[in-house]
Amino acid sequence: MCVGLPMRVVECGAGFALCHHDGAMHSIDTALVGDCVPGEWLMTFLGAAREKMDEETALQTLAATDALAALLRGEAVDLDAAFADLIAREPQLPDHLLSENSL
Repeated sequence: MCVGLPMRVVECGAGFALCHHDGAMHSIDTALVGDCVPGEWLMTFLGAAREKMDEETALQTLAATDALAALLRGEAVDLDAAFADLIAREPQLPDHLLSENSL
């Protein structure tokens, strides 16, 4: 399974950002998202930022990935809390997949 991880920018440089995640610092390539500022959240995958995120979305994503990690360790997890943003809503297609025929 491939999973992107939200990371918070601590320091910025030309084409990279130093980000904090899970007690460690990571050098993240920012070529796909442009300049960053400290405090900003990035969705990262394989050492590169894929998009900028708002803090609420980043924290929701961290709750979900933390829950998945706990499940893999065999720990009990409150899935309703970890995936609170998905409870009681129907799945939605992204805008680019919607068409008049699919409605």
